Amino acid sequence: MITTEKTNLLETKQHFEILDGLRGIAAIAVVIFHFMEIAITDYSKNFIGHGYLAVDFFFCLSGFVIAYAYDNRAPHIGITQFFKLRLIRLHPLVVIGSVLGLLTYLFDPFSDLYAIYGFGKTALLFLTSAFLVPYPLMPERYTNLFCLNAPAWSLFWEYVANIFYILLLYKINKKALIALVSVGAVVLCYVAVKSTTVGGGWGGQNFWDGGARVLYSFSAGMLVYRFNLIIENKLGFLGITALLLIAFLFPFHNDYNWITEPIVVLFYFPLLVSLGAGAELSSSLKNLCKFSGDLSYPLYMTHYPFLWIYLTYVAVVKPTGMMLFGVIPISVLALIILAYVIMRFVDTPLRKYLKDKFLRT
Repeated sequence: MITTEKTNLLETKQHFEILDGLRGIAAIAVVIFHFMEIAITDYSKNFIGHGYLAVDFFFCLSGFVIAYAYDNRAPHIGITQFFKLRLIRLHPLVVIGSVLGLLTYLFDPFSDLYAIYGFGKTALLFLTSAFLVPYPLMPERYTNLFCLNAPAWSLFWEYVANIFYILLLYKINKKALIALVSVGAVVLCYVAVKSTTVGGGWGGQNFWDGGARVLYSFSAGMLVYRFNLIIENKLGFLGITALLLIAFLFPFHNDYNWITEPIVVLFYFPLLVSLGAGAELSSSLKNLCKFSGDLSYPLYMTHYPFLWIYLTYVAVVKPTGMMLFGVIPISVLALIILAYVIMRFVDTPLRKYLKDKFLRT
């Protein structure tokens, strides 16, 4: 049931370990989905055809976590300190992902895009990626907003949500938040009907769809926190992981996605955040959840540069059978290991240095 005790659960629980673990599961699902959409372009034949909905789960989770972490602190830390905190947390991996994207762009053994775009446009591709300025230049890469590191599009919208949060959203009352969530739901449904899916936002052709996705899901996550919609349960990490995977694995159908996907985003993901925040976690799985949560963002921001190579490999070599699908599990494991190495030896030390240098006590 939803907690109603005098002692608010949100005031006593210091960390939501299961939500951390779910973030990692969603990140792995995204990596698998990105491989599979290249190997099987017909999403209806793809076992994880709705893997892109993980982004909406990320946005909802982010709204909850940001409100939990900053609603009481925001008036005291100020705008500048908030921006420093968020930039130190998020931006090193934006730059790291851009560097990896540049390297795979330059040294892809199956294509020579540098010969097409030259030094000037290549430099612009890198700078816009490193500073999160949308630049949908390349039709060879489906005019992604960030052609060196495609997933950065969601970080762009995450930054937009964070800016609105510190300037406005943390100040609004519950009634205004309900109104915002309602508007977001209407806009998201409009996008689903117009586009037959809610999976846009990543490219120049569907740029504003990303705004609709973050508008609803981020504010819905805030609503779960503000109204203390924490559902205590004994599903545990494994049980809620199974529920989360259903959202990515349910059948893809072009005729019905405009109905099923909004249902998942509008209702199911906020419910999962509520369940994840209120679930009991066995001590044996705490380390796994922590590792999963720590690895989620590095994995998300460093995997796609290597997907571009897989894309050109498939286009040029036209592999079949094991040559097409056998590389996927090995590559996913390799990318998890790479993300861990980057997290351990680059991102974590760099963020510690930046905190020590730029954050006041």
